[in-house]
Amino acid sequence: MISFKKMRFPKEVILQNVYWYNRYSLSYRDLEEMMKERGVDVDHSTINDWVVKYNPLLEIEFQKSNRSKWNSNKNQYR
Repeated sequence: MISFKKMRFPKEVILQNVYWYNRYSLSYRDLEEMMKERGVDVDHSTINDWVVKYNPLLEIEFQKSNRSKWNSNKNQYR
């Protein structure tokens, strides 16, 4: 489980920025501008910190969930 304790911004804002950064070809400054349009004042360097911190953790969680789904599907066909 990934912890978001002691973070200034809500979990949803952090995850949305990390997702957008990975999914689309957006710069940290683009994301900063998009957040300002949505009323969230966050600096591009903060978004960079989130990506550096949470990307590896999210990758591990994603692999865990995919592995368990793959194993359960594999067992269905036996």
